[in-house]
Amino acid sequence: TGLPVSVPATVGFIALFGIALGNGMVLVSFMDDFARAGRNLDDLAIEAAGLRARPVLMTAMTTALGLAPLLFATGVGAEVQRPLATVVTGGLVSSTLLTLLVMPALHRWFAPKPESHHSLLESEHVHPAVTV
Repeated sequence: TGLPVSVPATVGFIALFGIALGNGMVLVSFMDDFARAGRNLDDLAIEAAGLRARPVLMTAMTTALGLAPLLFATGVGAEVQRPLATVVTGGLVSSTLLTLLVMPALHRWFAPKPESHHSLLESEHVHPAVTV
């Protein structure tokens, strides 16, 4: 974009990583629940991506719309605002596509087995005896 890599752009990368991680966790946790229920892994990816598309897109769109004024800023402080908004807005496009298209395809290799526990809280823990 012709903008320098600066501290605000680096902060934008950190914010983008947080948003992308949150979107990915929404999708992966949903797909894990389907996999543990014994669903077919081929159908699981398509159905889970379709059902979780709205939350992922809403998160990306609200962030992008909130940063739109910063992206087109020309006044005082624009040299700080524009790199941050450019990084986050551009990264949202690619991370949203990766979340909805690539992650469901890769999930097949990492899907939990149907007999696995839902969470660590639901699994049985063995506590060693404490002697005093």
